[in-house]
Amino acid sequence: MPLNTFAYWSKSSLLLGALLLGVLPQAVFAQNQSAGPNVQIVNPTPPPSSSIYTLEGGKRLMDEAAAAVNSQNYAVAARKLLEARTVMNQLSNFYQSLNSSFLGIDTVAADSNRRRALEAAQLRDQATFQLALVYRVNNQPELAVPLLVEIIRSQNPTRELGQKAYQQLLELGFVDVPFPRTGGVPSGTPAASPPPATSANPQPRQ
Repeated sequence: MPLNTFAYWSKSSLLLGALLLGVLPQAVFAQNQSAGPNVQIVNPTPPPSSSIYTLEGGKRLMDEAAAAVNSQNYAVAARKLLEARTVMNQLSNFYQSLNSSFLGIDTVAADSNRRRALEAAQLRDQATFQLALVYRVNNQPELAVPLLVEIIRSQNPTRELGQKAYQQLLELGFVDVPFPRTGGVPSGTPAASPPPATSANPQPRQ
């Protein structure tokens, strides 16, 4: 191709590009305006309240799982609980990290994130317990046992959820010593530390 021809097409391409850059936005704007005031721009990002990646979202997943259990749809229930457990575990870790970041800098922010971390961890353990029960009902003890052990490690055997998890292990035959036992703790076994004053709202280990 001769150089003058190449230069001609190059200038034409640049001119066309400039026209497109200048004209297309105005044309699109005019088209949107002509569509009338009823046209709504859809925001692809859902509002935080409708996201599962929140404490409220985790509670909603657990409610949906409970409804699935009531209808004996255990596959759906297990999926919802597994999702809630995963999301709440991530949230607990994130809030705990924020709590550590604000220690010594802003007490209010640190305390707020600590409370959220504990709430997320509690929801995680509750979802884990419900998931273990679903596995039991579905004759899958090999999946339930690890979850129950995890709950006891997180909650402590002296707390209500920890004791419920241990009772499930006892019923499955995985352990053979009831706890708590009638008559107190036998000699030679250290007594468990009493639960804290806020035991009505167990605070799991994170």
